[in-house]
Amino acid sequence: MSADYQVIDDVAVITLNNPPVNGLGLATRTAAVEGLDRAAQDPAVKAIVITGAGKAFSGGADIREFNSPKALTEPTLHTLIRTVENSAKPVVAAIHTVCMGGGLELALGANYRVALPGAQIALPEVKLGLLPGAGGTQRLPRVLGLETALDMIVTGTPVLSDKLAGTLLFDELLPAGSDVVAGAVAFARRVAGVRPLPKVRDRQVGHPDAAGFLAAARARVKVAAGPFPAPVECVETVAASVEKPFEEGLKFERERFIHLTQTTESKALRHAFFAERAASKVPDVPADTPVRAIRSAAVVGAGTMGGGIAMNFANAGIPVTILETKQEALDKGLATIRMNYENTVRKGKLAADKAGERVDLIRGTLDYADIAQADIVIEAVFEDMDVKASVFRQLDAAMKPGAILASNTSTLDLNRIAAFTARPQDVIGLHFFSPANVMKLLEIVRGAATGKDVLATALALAKKIRKTGVVAGVCDGFIGNRMVEQYIRQAGFLLDEGALPQQVDAAIEAFGFAMGPFRMGDLAGNDVGWYIRKRRAVESPDLKYSKTADLLCEQGRFGQKTGAGWYDYQAGDRTPRPSPWVDDMIVRHSQDLGIERRAISDEEIVERLVYALVNEGARILEEGIALRASDIDMVYLSGYGFPLFRGGPMFYADTVGLPTVLAAVEKYARGYHGEAWTPAPLLVRLAGEGKTFNG
Repeated sequence: MSADYQVIDDVAVITLNNPPVNGLGLATRTAAVEGLDRAAQDPAVKAIVITGAGKAFSGGADIREFNSPKALTEPTLHTLIRTVENSAKPVVAAIHTVCMGGGLELALGANYRVALPGAQIALPEVKLGLLPGAGGTQRLPRVLGLETALDMIVTGTPVLSDKLAGTLLFDELLPAGSDVVAGAVAFARRVAGVRPLPKVRDRQVGHPDAAGFLAAARARVKVAAGPFPAPVECVETVAASVEKPFEEGLKFERERFIHLTQTTESKALRHAFFAERAASKVPDVPADTPVRAIRSAAVVGAGTMGGGIAMNFANAGIPVTILETKQEALDKGLATIRMNYENTVRKGKLAADKAGERVDLIRGTLDYADIAQADIVIEAVFEDMDVKASVFRQLDAAMKPGAILASNTSTLDLNRIAAFTARPQDVIGLHFFSPANVMKLLEIVRGAATGKDVLATALALAKKIRKTGVVAGVCDGFIGNRMVEQYIRQAGFLLDEGALPQQVDAAIEAFGFAMGPFRMGDLAGNDVGWYIRKRRAVESPDLKYSKTADLLCEQGRFGQKTGAGWYDYQAGDRTPRPSPWVDDMIVRHSQDLGIERRAISDEEIVERLVYALVNEGARILEEGIALRASDIDMVYLSGYGFPLFRGGPMFYADTVGLPTVLAAVEKYARGYHGEAWTPAPLLVRLAGEGKTFNG
């Protein structure tokens, strides 16, 4: 059973029991309806209480059932709510901790609701590209009013029960710390004889100017929603609570809910939801694998990356020491950290006392002995193997036994780095993305000798510092940078053939990327890519690039930090302005190559950039560098600005159809630098079998 039944005196108590959040899957719905029927048939029962076991009333519907037969198998959530609403005996919802989505819709079907303070109340379906589909858009406005209900439904943001005290949503707010079941049973006994039974559906939505408010809301939400259809649909269904009789409003809500479940945008959001949870699961590392305690940390390097990494630990309440080789560099790094916190306070995003506490958790040193007792140390020095070797040899000599030695390398061979120590089992890659204190992605690189407990600890640490941890195997660039290398190569080849940086950036940004490849290069520093290309010219001489990026760097145009890159910048202004010098350089280079420049469509630009990611992603998947296609999608959604509404490169390829992707890859393989387009064997096989990457 996934709902428990007991009778306390003359009150039946049905406890949803489906850990961790009492999701309203088929088994739970079935057990709850059986409990309601049992209570209805027992003459000794005068009232019914519905609550949730553990740390939730209910987190809502089981989204794994969406677009599956279980969602439509009786009793559906609608049937459960209708059974509650039609009960001849009063039903009291005893709300605590979490009451969201279908859980709140269930509570709204009850005759009464009592709640503990601090419970999170929400209809968050919009965050999955949906709208509340079990009466939420019709009932919530009837208890909270049109404006409050619309805001909650359109944003999906949780509101604490305390903030909603005094509204018609709650009939009683119980004292903090009290027993919610005991309080609900006592309340149920007091109202057991009251008739007629109150129903939310019988109330009207009051507003002095509903039409005017809704007109303004439609305009505002349409702009804010961007490519996502769900927020606009939320407004229309909430409007139905004012404009239509209750049953017609329910019917309209259901129609729009079903429509949204079929949209690519909702499927993409649900894919991302599950992908983020799947990323923390590694098949050969059981959930009960022991983890090492991380009570203190150290970072080697006080530069932009090192400082950002240190802030992550301080933000999580973990003391961290930054090691540098020179006092000047250390002082500069610590000053930058303080400035970052001051800016956050100035923007109203952090209280001054909290910022002070975090700054106090960060200290600096020039001596390896001062970091020897740290539980984890992360190297964040220059991306050069000789430099890494020096650091790791010193860490191996200085760090206590059992300390985790991590590298922030973005491309280098972690197995070689681990070999510089006598404890390769303690070495792992923790590749943060800049700015490290902001970006969600943490690529966790598993070396050949990395201990399972070290990997489990890294995954747990990612959650503690609020990162999305994705496990990658060892190869040049791991998942993200290995793929983006092909993306950047194609961007360069497009310049050779006829495009200009601003056209390429505009096309891919119109597709939904946060930033195009040339704006990204200017932000990150074009010298970083220049250094990598020089290394690869030695290690992989057959790997060809457009020479335009080298010509750019030879002029010292490294991007925003030098005031000039692919674009021109004005002092104190990061706005990219097309550069006549760059445009002329690109055109001259095409002439030097003997290429007759041609008009290139935005469609071709998008295909070449995105399918270059997909084709390399297929290789990464086949080689086992990524555990699953959804891990690749998470890397690109959380670290590279891939549009969320498209679900990541591999999911996007699935929606386009792999045969279509393969045909485009084969077409480009016959064109300029066609050697870059050799189809990945996995792409060929899946396309031929009619399968998908995420199938």
